[in-house]
Amino acid sequence: MSPNAGGGSKIVIDAWLQYYKTPTFMDCTREVVARFHERHPDYEIRLHEHDYPKMPTEIARAVNDGVTPTIAQYYYTGARAAFDVVKNDGSRLYTSIQQAIGDRTEILGEPVLRDVPPPSRRYFQSHDGLDAMSPLFSTTVLYSNTTLLKKAGVTKIPETWAEIDAACRAVSKLSDGPSHAITWCNHGWMFMQALAGQGALLVDADNGRSGRAEKTFLDSDEVLAFVNWWQRLQKDGYYLYTGAQMDWVAAFGAFAEQQVAFLFTSSVDARRLTQLGRDRGFEVETSRLPYNGEVPYHGNIIGGDAIYLADGLDEATRDGALAFLQYLNNPENAIDRHKRTNYLPVSDTAVQLLEAEGWLDEHPHQRTARAQLDNSKIEPATIGALVGELPRLQDTLTRAMHDVMVSGADPVNRFAQANAEGQKLVDDYNAHTGPGRDLGSYRVH
Repeated sequence: MSPNAGGGSKIVIDAWLQYYKTPTFMDCTREVVARFHERHPDYEIRLHEHDYPKMPTEIARAVNDGVTPTIAQYYYTGARAAFDVVKNDGSRLYTSIQQAIGDRTEILGEPVLRDVPPPSRRYFQSHDGLDAMSPLFSTTVLYSNTTLLKKAGVTKIPETWAEIDAACRAVSKLSDGPSHAITWCNHGWMFMQALAGQGALLVDADNGRSGRAEKTFLDSDEVLAFVNWWQRLQKDGYYLYTGAQMDWVAAFGAFAEQQVAFLFTSSVDARRLTQLGRDRGFEVETSRLPYNGEVPYHGNIIGGDAIYLADGLDEATRDGALAFLQYLNNPENAIDRHKRTNYLPVSDTAVQLLEAEGWLDEHPHQRTARAQLDNSKIEPATIGALVGELPRLQDTLTRAMHDVMVSGADPVNRFAQANAEGQKLVDDYNAHTGPGRDLGSYRVH
């Protein structure tokens, strides 16, 4: 029973929740809110909706004006910035959700979610005891046009960079084949995946997991291994680069138009790309992202977001917020969100129910991303970097790779320059983490 049953005004939960691409993304969340109101009539979930790149800045502006959310959602690249948000008095804005839950099995009658997969749970944890709850997550996978591959005599989906080389070589020999063999967006997330696969770190302090990250490794051997392989694919005529940085649309379009046989992109695109292939007469298969076979494979990292809980709430407001989060992520709602958004189900129970109903037999491509994460080691490299200015660090890598591909810049020198730029970003961020911080440091995209 809700604490205010029987009278009085409603207990308000100010929920700052974000959407992707279009506000209609929030439809399923709005429906969850309406059902929660029916279950808990003494609570009002007051939605504050923003496009995800704008959300952290909007929250920071509100906090500077003395307005604080009860719960707030941040994209994964903004996790360190979220943990560092402070109120005007210098106290932390957010607290630990797991500590607030404690050993309770239910809150206001809503069962507590305990079976969140480790990659999602661990990404949104700080070394100093803060954490958040993710309603959705994804990863990067390999998409293969197996119709083209069969024509080229490629019978096995490549698993390593060397196997990609061989498959691309075969595709390039097709007399009526595509202009190139492979593409992916030049974006920092691809570097994050390449580092995770090699068990390498982006920053020190165990990728920011054992302490605050202070030193960058943007020119590490592992970064350069990926850069050199990527550059070689382009020089050999296999990799298609549109010439534009962070151009996800062009990479997607090249695969859709069969200009390439392989694509690295988000697992969120799985259903759309497989259906598009059926509509256009070619078969699409999803598989684990290829890795550097010269070193042991470690795994991959997630994308997605998480919701943070404000510190200092009264008990009724805090428990209402926690109950809403459990309800938002319960198996029924997690399954509905997965089917409507294509992000991964947030709990093991939701996956088991999807298996039982036959959904994953009908959509086998949806198994790939979860299997990839389940087979990843749980270590700092595969959990992902927790560091301030992560989006700008990714941009720095992206610009450096652009210069290598377009201007012929020497990889060693160019990525040494990128590391110097990244180090300055982290130094400046760590020096200004208190009240009144530059709003630009909240950027997540």
